[in-house]
Amino acid sequence: MEQFRHVGEVLGSLRALMVLQDDIRINRSQCCLLLDVFTLAFNTIAEEIRQNLKLEEKNSKWKALDQPLRELQRVFREGEIYVRQCMDSKDWWGKAISLHQNKDCVEFHVHNLFCHFPAVIEAIENAGEIAGLDEEEMRKRRVVLMKKYDREWNDPNLFQWQFGKQYLVAREICKRLENAWKEDRWNLIEVLQEKRNSISSSLTKNELRLAELLLHKLNGLEANRGKLFPSSILLGSKDYQVRRRLGGGSQYKEIQWLGETFASRHFFGETQPLASEISNLLLLSHSNIVQYLCGFCDEEKKEFFLVMELMSKDLSTYMKESCGPRRRILFSLPVAVDLMLQIARGMEYLHSQKIYHGELNPSNIFLKARNPTEGYLQAKISGFGLSSLNKKSNSQISPNQNATIDPFIWHAPEVLAEQEQQQPASSKYTEKADVYSFGMICFELLTGKVPLEDGHLQADKMSRNIRAGERPLFPHPLPKYLVNLIKRCWQTDPTMRPSFSSICRILRYIKKFLILNPDQALPLIHLPSVDYFEIEAGFLKKFSAEGCSDVSSVSQIPFQMYSYRLVEKEKTCTASKDNHHQELISDTGSICRDSASVCNDEYASVIEDHAVPASDTRSVCSETPTKRVAKKSPVVKGRNGSVTPKAQRPRKSPLNPGGRSLKMNGDGQVKFVTSPLRQGRSKSTGHSSDTEIH
Repeated sequence: MEQFRHVGEVLGSLRALMVLQDDIRINRSQCCLLLDVFTLAFNTIAEEIRQNLKLEEKNSKWKALDQPLRELQRVFREGEIYVRQCMDSKDWWGKAISLHQNKDCVEFHVHNLFCHFPAVIEAIENAGEIAGLDEEEMRKRRVVLMKKYDREWNDPNLFQWQFGKQYLVAREICKRLENAWKEDRWNLIEVLQEKRNSISSSLTKNELRLAELLLHKLNGLEANRGKLFPSSILLGSKDYQVRRRLGGGSQYKEIQWLGETFASRHFFGETQPLASEISNLLLLSHSNIVQYLCGFCDEEKKEFFLVMELMSKDLSTYMKESCGPRRRILFSLPVAVDLMLQIARGMEYLHSQKIYHGELNPSNIFLKARNPTEGYLQAKISGFGLSSLNKKSNSQISPNQNATIDPFIWHAPEVLAEQEQQQPASSKYTEKADVYSFGMICFELLTGKVPLEDGHLQADKMSRNIRAGERPLFPHPLPKYLVNLIKRCWQTDPTMRPSFSSICRILRYIKKFLILNPDQALPLIHLPSVDYFEIEAGFLKKFSAEGCSDVSSVSQIPFQMYSYRLVEKEKTCTASKDNHHQELISDTGSICRDSASVCNDEYASVIEDHAVPASDTRSVCSETPTKRVAKKSPVVKGRNGSVTPKAQRPRKSPLNPGGRSLKMNGDGQVKFVTSPLRQGRSKSTGHSSDTEIH
């Protein structure tokens, strides 16, 4: 209950901020959307708690809700920080450059909400199954819950119709998710046109040119022309200032411009091909890639300036500065999985745009703090694009970065094979090669160690070993489901590696597992009941890759999480039934073996001791140690009219192939005596009915 109250406090603070929403000049629609989705989430949780839980049990049955609600509070808090940033009216032009094509609200904050919210719903349902004072009410609740996870609901349209509101993807919300950033773009265009056309405008000449630049970019005219604006717009600004160089090269710099801090890349090259390629890069927008904001060119000097958002540090530098000499683990398991998901989402977006990285490594992953008190970071991918430019590195080089690690460690085996043959590395720019590099990054995130750094081999020998199948060894126990994911990513056969869409779905479900099982976030943990790749295989079998690879809308995420849950339940039930069946077979086999051994031992003891009555032997052989329903033994009628119960008939054995009874005569000798049912047969054959055993 206390955690739920904290979530409400954050929502109340956000509502207070949005009282002045009319004063928001940039990304107002996204801020309003964020408030409405958070409000719907809070009201939905309140309704679920009202229906499933009792206030009297808040100190016992509600404990399972603490961690999911704590994570949800963090998502709300990060959304509030974003709204405060948009409401700040200081340095309007700088914010217009930073946020004019930013889908950060839809692609980041709403995505995080949709990832966490199914865990909250499931935690309430799990607590509701054991909560309540009325046994009959609890039984009915379980029946309703079983019907909710029926296979027939495993369809996007049926799910949205039946559970859309419960999972925050009602139709009106889905429409707003698709249109919020477009509305913000249109609103910004109107503001820019108003500033430019106003008679009483006090804009400087440079601000007018900047407004023209933004209008062309927002209207998509720049991409059609393939022509960049003159560099004098940047260099001629009064507050333009170079603060420092980033790294040992001269290309990357930290600049102050329009009251904001940016990263700038300054380079030379052929005008036409680079201008066209830069124009295409400026249209890219995702919360997990470094945003290219503006491009400028001096055609006479063949000089280019690229303005990008400035991040704090790259992953390689961050880990070097934060890890101690003993290479302690830097990130907790939930934080590491969150970073893995962000990197995978950024690569999923790039691949959807037919852009393949080729140099994915920790030096091209940049980080900045999201909420300093929680320890979570935002990850963005850099170093992609501009393949026509001959350069040493595509990344923003950090001041303390050391190029001491051979880049081939991150390259896939097929790329190393081409480099060995001194051929153009065409395999370098493929989806599967990037997946391999992603697996190596995940290894470093989880272990704090650079892959293969302990090999102490020369580059050519290490390259041969990698192509032969050598991979890094995990220095300490890690969850099996993460180890399996990494091993799938660095398979030698590229076709065996998963796509980034599959990786994103698996990592989202792993995040949900960690939220629902906070005590399991330790190195040695119990495994989930079903392998996540089996769930993904079932999902892909149900939905074609073309139908589930759409990354344009985050509204599909709740259904994907729900569909994973259905597959998990189905496979868990099947596995439990198989295990139960195997246990029954094993028990039955042991019973039969025990019965046979008992019978054989009894016959051996009878023959050896010559003193055990035959009735005892029959009773021992007929006993079974399992719980069975007593049945009436059928009777068999002999030729002479006698009736013998079938259960009492002597059984055959290697020492008694005819199934005859044992009889002891006065001399202490044991005889086989033919049963009444076999007496007629014995007389007809002329054989003696009694046989002595000496």
